[in-house]
Amino acid sequence: MGDEKNGKVIKATQETHRGAFGEFGGEASGLIDRAFREQILLVGVQFPGNSSEEVDQNLDELAQLVDTAGADPVLRVVQKRISPDPATFIGKGKAEEIRDYSLEYDADTVIFDDELSPAQQFNLEKIFKRTALDRTAVILDIFAQNATTLEGKAQVELAQLRYLLPRLRGRGDDMSQQAGGIGTRGPGETQLEVDRRRIQRRLTKLEKDLANLRQTRSNQRKSRRRSRFHTAAIVGYTNAGKSTLLNRLTGANVLVENRLFATLDATTRRLYLPGGETVLLSDTVGFIQKLPTGLVEAFKSTLEEVKEADLLVHVVDASSHDPEMHMGAVHSVLSEIGAGDVPELIVFNKTDQIEDGDLGPLLRRYENAVAASAYTGEGVTELLEVMAGRLRRLTKVVELNIPYSRGDVLATVHREGEVLIEVHEETGTKVRARLDEVATNLLEEFISLDTQV
Repeated sequence: MGDEKNGKVIKATQETHRGAFGEFGGEASGLIDRAFREQILLVGVQFPGNSSEEVDQNLDELAQLVDTAGADPVLRVVQKRISPDPATFIGKGKAEEIRDYSLEYDADTVIFDDELSPAQQFNLEKIFKRTALDRTAVILDIFAQNATTLEGKAQVELAQLRYLLPRLRGRGDDMSQQAGGIGTRGPGETQLEVDRRRIQRRLTKLEKDLANLRQTRSNQRKSRRRSRFHTAAIVGYTNAGKSTLLNRLTGANVLVENRLFATLDATTRRLYLPGGETVLLSDTVGFIQKLPTGLVEAFKSTLEEVKEADLLVHVVDASSHDPEMHMGAVHSVLSEIGAGDVPELIVFNKTDQIEDGDLGPLLRRYENAVAASAYTGEGVTELLEVMAGRLRRLTKVVELNIPYSRGDVLATVHREGEVLIEVHEETGTKVRARLDEVATNLLEEFISLDTQV
């Protein structure tokens, strides 16, 4: 395939920055050419403090991401370094070695497991004579494929444009309106400057649109809080079975596929717990190791559902080779979005896929966790009971003495809380009910302090 193919790939790379977003007019699209199955060479770097097993696991996951994006990994290269090379991340000698591997394996693109700076990416592409991308670009590509709603597409496009902007560069003198030498300076601007201005305008519009959507979501959450329903959010590593669990618990009929980031858009459904309580349960976008900061920022309006929840149902794929690594990645993102202190219920999912069926060590390490299979339904009843118990701890059981003349107060108790016992006595109605903090303060004058639990 030789120089002809390399020239075609480089040309496609150069045009990606302009063509991936058309006229920057709104349609988010991928950074990987899906007209054919690209051949991909994967590169990982082992720095001090990282084991070779960790690097291999990260490259395994990167290979999954690449496959999900629509390309085929053909080779992986691992280098040990003390620190990244400022110019090429891996050093010029190693870059030239990877160029030779790319020719040998006919690889179209080289993808790094670590994030590349714009300068590093540019320098590597000059050496490789082909596309150089990083893990962030692959994740953005997958998000672009899977975004279906207007909000999801806008969030992905915002993250893509933020990633693209510092990577814009000139594409040769033929693309300029001015050469820039003596006698050529004057009015006009280069195509590069035009592209930058158009991206900035598009970014401003997307940020404004998403701010309006964030306000809409905030109003919806306020409305739900006024309903006095508790809220729970399902969180977890991508492909841990979150959507399957939502479907099992609520019959939501959310898309379920055995691949990374199959669903991006938040879905909220009512869940009825064994004690009769109603909970609003939300499914959220999956997390992953090295989740791009730009994506977290762009999906802030969606992730607010997590931050505002009363309880996080943390779904963990118990059949994975390292479930605790997945849990660590999720906790890292939760801390980043300000949800690190929200109460958490860990659910070790996919118990039907565990070969030896032994979850003992994990369950002993996490005493309050629940084991279940969202696919078969095993353990779901116990999960619901534990959820109900955890949410009940957020309320108080109080006894109220309500005069018969205050029927409005009795109606408020029924509307705002869970009535456990109601007895009609000579002087009025005695009610034992479970109330949240707001309702307790509202009905304070009718509560018998000596019976408050």
